[in-house]
Amino acid sequence: MLVAFSVAPSGGDTSGDSVHDAVAAAVKVVRDSGLPNHTDSMFTTIEGDWDEVFAVVKAATDAVGVFGTRVSLVLKADIRPGHTGELTGKVERLEAAIERAEG
Repeated sequence: MLVAFSVAPSGGDTSGDSVHDAVAAAVKVVRDSGLPNHTDSMFTTIEGDWDEVFAVVKAATDAVGVFGTRVSLVLKADIRPGHTGELTGKVERLEAAIERAEG
């Protein structure tokens, strides 16, 4: 499965509008997990089975929790049993389709 998520603290001292230290703590948890992952400006996406992915999401959420009194978590999942390598495979198929369309 693929899970794209965004996690951020609120309440308490979050150093103004910037939450980059909290997000960095969450991304470190994801990267340390060893699961395939990708971070962009809006979400971090991780790939693995249900239990391992959600354990990482929980740990990342806990890491952000120390930066505020509340945590906001947005999550989207693509659950496709029996498929792996979709973190890059989906993008590769998209790029190939674009190339075919441009002809």
